Amino acid sequence: MQITEKTVAIVTGGASGLGAATATAFAAHGAKVTIFDMNPDFGEQKAAEIGAEFKAVDVSDASQVAHAVKAVEKAHSDLHILVNCAGIGPASKTVSRGKPHDPDMFSTVIGVNLVGSFYCASQCAAAMLRGSPITGDGERGVIINTASVAAYEGQIGQVAYAASKGGIVGMTLPMARDLSASGIRVCTIAPGLFLTPLLEGLPEDVQTSLGQQVPFPSRLGAPDEYAKLACHIVQNEMLNGETIRLDGAIRMAPR
Repeated sequence: MQITEKTVAIVTGGASGLGAATATAFAAHGAKVTIFDMNPDFGEQKAAEIGAEFKAVDVSDASQVAHAVKAVEKAHSDLHILVNCAGIGPASKTVSRGKPHDPDMFSTVIGVNLVGSFYCASQCAAAMLRGSPITGDGERGVIINTASVAAYEGQIGQVAYAASKGGIVGMTLPMARDLSASGIRVCTIAPGLFLTPLLEGLPEDVQTSLGQQVPFPSRLGAPDEYAKLACHIVQNEMLNGETIRLDGAIRMAPR
């Protein structure tokens, strides 16, 4: 699938970080981009910068997702791409100082990262299915989810986050198989250490130290490197049902 002025894309978590870089890259190719995010200030600002649209959406709320996806489909009469970047990552151990992990926190992380990704994927897939094939092979759309290297090497305090990202990895292949007959591809990107808003708030020497843990290149990943991979997945029709680590060969230590 080529990304052109006829392409319609949704990017969740598109107000900042990996999502903002991806929305920017799609818009630069001429695509009609809609950002889903919980932060209206950043979301509207980013949308204005790149000529996109913004919708305030809590991805863990199925009704909000369904309503927003239908609005995009109605506005553009089609939908071709979804990139799920919305996510949260509060840290807490299974037991800390004798107290068990907050069950509400665990449920919230799973609800946003995993369940929210599924809500968006299923709603967008249904919208893509209503569209006409856009390639000679019958392709209708592409869904890209965001996992993390924590899905494989979750660190101390990442039990909820790692579980949510492991779930995304686990649903990638069956989702791709579910949708293959409809011409919809599904892939997942598992980033390593990237310069997202969470890490941007750390002192520069800490950022440098973290980057030096990456075998090569020994630095933090740039959000536009994630965006480049997202664009390539869209454009390369043989990429399907795969989780791709984007991590400079890092394997996370326990802490």
